[in-house]
Amino acid sequence: MVADSRPGVALIGLAGIGKTFGQVKALSGIDFIFRSGECVGIAGHNGAGKSTLMAVLAGVYTPDEGTLSVHDRPVAHYDANAAREAGVRCVFQELSLCANLSVTENMCILHPELKGYGWRKKATALMREQLDEIFPGHGLNGAELVADLTLTQRQMVEIARAFTVVRAPVRLVILDEPTSSLDGHTAAQLLTFVRAVAQRGITCILISHMLGEIERVADRVLVMRDGTTAALLPRAGLTQEAIVRAMGQHVEADPQTRAANRAPREAAHFTWHIGPAARRSTIEATRGEIIGFAGLAGQGQTEALLAIYRSATRRGAQQRVAFVAGDRASDGVFPLWSISENLVLRWLNGAQPGRRKRLFVDANGARALTSDWQTKIGIRGAAMNAGILSLSGGNQQKVLFARALASDADLILMDDPTRGVDIGTKHDIYQLVRSEAARGRTFIWYTTENDELAHCDRAYVFRSGRVNRVLDAQECDEETLLAASFEERAA
Repeated sequence: MVADSRPGVALIGLAGIGKTFGQVKALSGIDFIFRSGECVGIAGHNGAGKSTLMAVLAGVYTPDEGTLSVHDRPVAHYDANAAREAGVRCVFQELSLCANLSVTENMCILHPELKGYGWRKKATALMREQLDEIFPGHGLNGAELVADLTLTQRQMVEIARAFTVVRAPVRLVILDEPTSSLDGHTAAQLLTFVRAVAQRGITCILISHMLGEIERVADRVLVMRDGTTAALLPRAGLTQEAIVRAMGQHVEADPQTRAANRAPREAAHFTWHIGPAARRSTIEATRGEIIGFAGLAGQGQTEALLAIYRSATRRGAQQRVAFVAGDRASDGVFPLWSISENLVLRWLNGAQPGRRKRLFVDANGARALTSDWQTKIGIRGAAMNAGILSLSGGNQQKVLFARALASDADLILMDDPTRGVDIGTKHDIYQLVRSEAARGRTFIWYTTENDELAHCDRAYVFRSGRVNRVLDAQECDEETLLAASFEERAA
């Protein structure tokens, strides 16, 4: 993979870029020059305009104001074709793979020049070569149907496809929340690769709410706030605290541990047996407990959550359960419904009287609930009667979380619920979870962010589809978690 731009040379320039959607000013007066061979981190709260700016850079959106230049030459008409000619590739937050095609066939969608005799063999070789370079030990052969892949594997394929060179060189790759579906080990592989390709002259743009990743790899950080440039931070002296301050957010350290916050345990005790008899795992929880699922991504955590959900919702079960989906595009949002309709859906199914009057919905109650949670969890970017897809990915995730907590469920299953959520909102969510657990709700929480396990009472570490170890909260450091994720459990 070789870029033909010398390190430090201006690659793509933005001057006075503005973009409006209806009454929403998504971008205003953005000035920035992306230079070859650097890694630019982009940070900001949900709805700050990060993904919109990247869509402009990728040629998906045409700016309403301002100009773009390529190699210091203004471009009169900059669209997706112009971006591709400039060497721009993009991994969007919402993945774009075709589920009914194989990994190899998806390669040809982005690279149509792969055609003619032997195209499949060539496409497979290119994809596997790139996967091997970025994610050693990925375990994919290219023939898999995308629909059969885990969310982590889809993310890996999307990233590898963007960096693959067939004919036109790759000069700039946009990575929009690329590690949101990856575990710590796989994310570290990607970040190491990003630094390596920057040294070869390829520019990488990393958008992430995991500020430690930006601190680790970025040469410069563009901090956005409400569609504008809030700050431009250099590499020297870059810290997570500096990024948070530039975002205009103040995040206090958690003042108490889970042990200090723990409410007295009630007698209610839940037990679930997961998996076939030969490899069965037992998950236990008491009322008011927060249980974490950990381990490398794709080791059976989501399947365990689904098994618990099926058990809790079968006929005769006494538990009221809510599920926060990790793959919001496929399993979370109803794309044709409004924000409000998506939020109140589980609440309408609650047991309390008055929410439905025969065939009618308690509209006043639904509006009050929507307004309350809009404020409580900071849903921003569109009116609540607007379509759910008008929100940024992070704000859509907030709606899914609000849907679960606004319900009457006493058991809440969460499949990596803070994917794509900004740091301020994450801490608000942590406080909400602790508060609701103190009131007697039970949470089972799968997370790919190991730091979040500190908010749990215990963590079940999965490997190869079953529980490998059970750790107390104080044991959940990086070294112990990594060892528990890889070690062989005695039969």
